[in-house]
Amino acid sequence: MGKFNSLCGASVIALSAVTGFAPAAAQTAAVGSSEPGPAPAASANDQVADTENSDNQGGDIVVTGFRESLAQGLALKKEAIGLRDSIVAEDIGKFPEANVADSLQRIPGIILTRDGASNEGQRISIRGLGPEFTVTTINMAPVRTTSSFDIGGSSRSFNYDVFPSELFGRVDVYKTPLAHLEEGGIGGNIDLQTPRPFDSNGRVIRYTAQANYNTQSKEWGPRGSLLLSDTFGNFGALFGVAYSRTVNERSGFQAPGGFNTSAIGSRGYRTPAGQPRPLVGAYEFELDLDNPRANFGDLTRSQVENAYLPRLYRAFASNNERERLGMVGSLQYKTDRLDLSVDGIYSRLTDQTDEFTFGVAVRNSRTVPGTTNLPGRGTNSGIIPLNVKIDEFNNLYGTFGNTTILTESFFRDFKTTFKYGIARGAYDISDNLKFSAQGSLSESRGRSSGNRVLSALYGIETTFDPTENVSYPTISSPVSFTDPLNFADPTIAFGSAVETDKQHTARAVLDWTLLDDGDRLFEIKLGGSYVSSTKQISRRDGSSIGATRTLPGGGTFRTMDVFGYMDPFVQSGALQDGGNPGFPSQFATFSRDFVMNTLDANGANAAAPPLLNGSFKAAEAVSTGFFEASFKTPLFGGELRGNVGMRYSDTRTTINNYVSAGAGQFVPAERKGGYDNWLPAASLAFDLTRSITLRTSAGRTITRNALSTIAGSTVVPNVFSGQVTVGNPDLLPQIADQYDAAAEWYFAPGALISVGVFQKNIKNRPFASQEYVPFSSLGLPQNAFNALSLGFPDGVIPPDFQIRRTITINQGELNLKGLEAAYQQNFTFLPEPFDGLGVTASLTLIDQDGGDFVTTAGTIVPISFVPKKSYSLTGFYEKGPFTLRASYNYRGKTGTSFENLGNDLITYVAPQGYLDGTISYQLNDLIEIRIDALNILNENTYLYFENPEQSKGNGQSRRDSSFYNGTTVSFGVRGKF
Repeated sequence: MGKFNSLCGASVIALSAVTGFAPAAAQTAAVGSSEPGPAPAASANDQVADTENSDNQGGDIVVTGFRESLAQGLALKKEAIGLRDSIVAEDIGKFPEANVADSLQRIPGIILTRDGASNEGQRISIRGLGPEFTVTTINMAPVRTTSSFDIGGSSRSFNYDVFPSELFGRVDVYKTPLAHLEEGGIGGNIDLQTPRPFDSNGRVIRYTAQANYNTQSKEWGPRGSLLLSDTFGNFGALFGVAYSRTVNERSGFQAPGGFNTSAIGSRGYRTPAGQPRPLVGAYEFELDLDNPRANFGDLTRSQVENAYLPRLYRAFASNNERERLGMVGSLQYKTDRLDLSVDGIYSRLTDQTDEFTFGVAVRNSRTVPGTTNLPGRGTNSGIIPLNVKIDEFNNLYGTFGNTTILTESFFRDFKTTFKYGIARGAYDISDNLKFSAQGSLSESRGRSSGNRVLSALYGIETTFDPTENVSYPTISSPVSFTDPLNFADPTIAFGSAVETDKQHTARAVLDWTLLDDGDRLFEIKLGGSYVSSTKQISRRDGSSIGATRTLPGGGTFRTMDVFGYMDPFVQSGALQDGGNPGFPSQFATFSRDFVMNTLDANGANAAAPPLLNGSFKAAEAVSTGFFEASFKTPLFGGELRGNVGMRYSDTRTTINNYVSAGAGQFVPAERKGGYDNWLPAASLAFDLTRSITLRTSAGRTITRNALSTIAGSTVVPNVFSGQVTVGNPDLLPQIADQYDAAAEWYFAPGALISVGVFQKNIKNRPFASQEYVPFSSLGLPQNAFNALSLGFPDGVIPPDFQIRRTITINQGELNLKGLEAAYQQNFTFLPEPFDGLGVTASLTLIDQDGGDFVTTAGTIVPISFVPKKSYSLTGFYEKGPFTLRASYNYRGKTGTSFENLGNDLITYVAPQGYLDGTISYQLNDLIEIRIDALNILNENTYLYFENPEQSKGNGQSRRDSSFYNGTTVSFGVRGKF
C-alpha cells in the first residue's frame, strides 16, 4: 500500500504542476470511470452546448456525418476523468473509415502498422510501444487474434484486419490505467464495441456496395455490407454481414541478412576452438582478391575488402489476394432498469500470397571448411571483383565474377477464423445501486503454409549497382535470367503452422452511488474478473517427404525434370523497374499450380509429423479483483473529479511442450508457474471553467511477455540460418509505473486545443541472452536446418558446428518521456461555402532512455525503439451532401536492435508517411456515392543500415526490404433505408 500511496501523492503533485499551464490543452483523451456503453445519439449536440464558453453562447448547431463523429468523441473525452480518446460511428453500421485501425491513427500517440501485402492497417502501437504492449478487448472482454504473416509467431498482439469496420460502433482508447480495466497494456487499452439494436430506435437497414482497385496489381475486387436492426417494444435484434476481396501487389528490393565486409565475412569457420565470430552461419562471404581476373581499379586491396556488400541482394515481387467475411449479431431486451443482450461475431480472413525473389547470394560464397569446393559448384573460392567502385557510404558495387544467383518461387496461404460470443446484463437494483455481469467465449484459429522451390545460376558474371536507383538497383548479367535451361539444383522447402487462441472470460461489477446531489458525487465500484486463455502452436515441415515421395504423375521431385515445369517469366507479371532498366523485371519462375498441385506441397506438410521442438500449449488463468472510488466536488469555482482504485491480479500458467531426449527425439514436459501483482491507479480531472479541463494520472500496470519466449522448447526460426530460440517459463511480466498530466481547452463547439506530458518507467525488460553451442548439444535432427544454406553441400551438419542459441531473460529498464498535442476545430466562422472546412491534428514526441549500440571502436549510440516524432493531420470539408476528407499520418525512424553483429551497422525502420482520402456525395438517405483511397502517395517502406563511424546516408544507402505497395481505391455507394 505504500507504493499505492506514493502514486496517489504523485498524482496530486502532478495536478498542482499542471495548473500552471496556459489554457492550451492536451488531447490525451479522457477516461471515465464508469463501464463503457453506447454513445448517446444526442451527444454531439450536447457537446456543442457544453463546450461553448460564456463569450460564445448561442443556439445549438446540429452536426452530422464525420463532424458528428468527431463531436461525440470530444463529448466522451471531456466527461472522462483519466485519459481516453474515442472514435464513434457516424451512424449505426457507419464507421468513419473503412478500417477501424485506420480511424485510430488520428488519435495522438497512436501509430498504425500496415500490412504491406494488403495495404490495410493491421496493428496498433500506443505512444511508440509495440503492439504487444496494448490490450484489446471487445465489449470489455479480452480477445486475441492473429492473421497473415503473423500466424505462428505466438505473440500477444491483436490484428485488427481480421474484422471489417462495419462490425463496430465505437472504439475507446485508454492511455492511463484504471483499476477496472484489464491489466496487461503498458501502452494502453483499446475496447471495441459492437452495435446493439437499441443504439438506434426503430428499424434501420444500412448497406454498402463498392469495388476496390489496386494501382500495382491493376486488379478489381468487390466490397459490400448489409446491416439490419429493429426494435419491438422492449426487444431488439440486429444482424450485419460484410464481405470484401482485394488483390494487391508489392515490388522492390531486398538485402536479407544485412550487410557485411569481406574482411569480417572471411573469418574462420567457427568451431569450439576457433575464432569467436559473432555473425551467424557456417561462413559468410569471401572476395577472391588473389584471382588473376581481379581488378581493383583505383582502389586498394584494403579498401575493397573493408567495403560493405549486401549478404544477399535480390529483386522482390508479391501478389496478395485477400478475402474477408464478417458477421455480427445481437439480441437485446431493455427496460428502464434491465438491459440484457447476447452478442456474437464471426470473421474469416484468407490471404493467398505469391512471392518471387531473384538475386545474388553473396553470403555463403566461401569455400566450405575442409574441402576445395564452392557451395553448389566449382573449385574457386569467393566472388571475384572485376570492375568495382566504392560509394561515399563505403558500399562496394560494380561487376563481379563467379557469383551465384538464387531464385525462389514462394507460395503462402493464410486463414484466420474468429468466433466470439458474449452474454451481458445490467440491472439497476435501485437508483443508487447497479449490478452488471458478462461472460464471453472466443476462439481464433490461424492456419498458415509456406511452400517454395529454389534453384540457382552458378559461376556467372553479374553487375550490382544501387547508385542508379536504391529501391530498384541494377542486377544484370550476360547470362539469360529467363531461360530455364540455365538453372540447376532445384530445392524445396515446405512448411505449415497452426496457431489457436481460446479465451473464456467472466466479469461482474457492482456500482454504488453513495452521494449525488448534483454538485457533489461519490460512488464506488467493486468487481472481479476471470480470464482463462490457451494458446497452442503446432508446426510441420514437409520438405523431406515432398522431396522423396512418389508423385501422382510418377517419379519424385528428385528424379523428375523439374525445370520442364519452369516458366520463363514472373507469374504475376513483369516487375516494375522504377525507371532503371538494369533491374530484373523478368526471370524464370515456377507456378503455384506446380508447387501446390503437381508437387502437392500441403499434402506433404499434412503427412509430416509435428515438429515437437516447435510445438507447445500454454494455459494461463488470471483471477482479478478491483476496487474504485470516484468523486466530484465544487472547487475554486470549478469542479474537481477523481478516481482512485486498486487492482489485484493472480496469474497461473501451465506450459506443455517437448524437451530434447537426444538423437533428435523429444519427450513431453509440463511446467507450472505464476505470479501476482498489485496495480494501483489514480486520476484527477479539474474543470477549471466550462471550457478548460486539467488532468493528471498515475498508476502501475504490466505487460506479459510473448508466449513463444515463455513456452517454446527449441525453436528454429529460420531453417536457412544457424540459430535457435529456447523458452523461459520463469520469465516475469514487464512492470511500468506511469504518470500523465494534460490540459484541454474546448474553446468552441466541436473544437479542442490540448497538450499533455507522460512518463513510463518500465522494469523487467526482456533481454535476448545469446551463446554459441555445438549443434550436437541441441538434440535436433539433421533436417532441422537447410544444410546447404549453412555451407554443407553434402547435407550433413558437423556435430561441433556452432549454433547461436537465444533465451529471453528479465534484465534492464526502459524509460519513456513524451509530449502529446492536439488541435481540432470546425471553421464555421468562415463565410460560405468555406464554413464547411475543419481540421483535426495531433503531434507526439517521445524520448527513450534504455538500450545503447556500441561500435567496435567503443562509440556509444543510443538506440530508440520508438519513433521520436509522429503526427497526424486530417483536413475535411463537410457541407450539405458533400464531404471531402484527407488524412496524413507520419512516424519517425526506429531502431530494431542494439546488438552489434561485428559489422558496426545499426538497423533502422525508415520514417513512413501515409496519405489516405475520402470523397462522398449524399444524393439522399438511400444513396451516398463514395470514393476511398489508401496510400495515395504509394509510400516507399524500407529498412536501412547505418555505421555511426561513417557517413550515415539517411536511408539512401545499405537499404533492405524497400517496397512499394501501390494505391488501393474503392468506388461505390452506401445508404440507409
